[in-house]
Amino acid sequence: MNAADRFRAAVDDKDLTALDDLFTEDIRLYSPVKFTPFEGKPMVLGLFGVLLRTFEDFRYVGDYTGTAQTSADGTSAPSAVLLFRARVGDKEIHGIDLLHLDDDGRIKEFTVMVRPQSAVHALGEAVLSGLVEDGLAPAPAGQ
Repeated sequence: MNAADRFRAAVDDKDLTALDDLFTEDIRLYSPVKFTPFEGKPMVLGLFGVLLRTFEDFRYVGDYTGTAQTSADGTSAPSAVLLFRARVGDKEIHGIDLLHLDDDGRIKEFTVMVRPQSAVHALGEAVLSGLVEDGLAPAPAGQ
């Protein structure tokens, strides 16, 4: 089973331990709602904990593999694209997860792209609320 298949199975099973084994220590996750990446395994695992309980009816609907240039250093890396569908509240989400792998087949960079814009907004609010709840982000000013 390749890294993308193992990742997909871990997400389907909501298995954070399996995700921990798949991520490099210095993983970077690029989110559709934040300009700078989430960095490091503890933060990215915390984010996945929030995502796994935020998405409803999450399912992967396709995949592609090949190579792609990473955002961090511009090198070409083995990559997989996983297409997904989900809901957040009443918003239907279409998205892709782009996984960049290191030489050991672990995920070193992860980019999430989501549409439509209304779903990005709903997802951003739900994830921020979860990160604040879990102590991984400060509460927004004025709250």
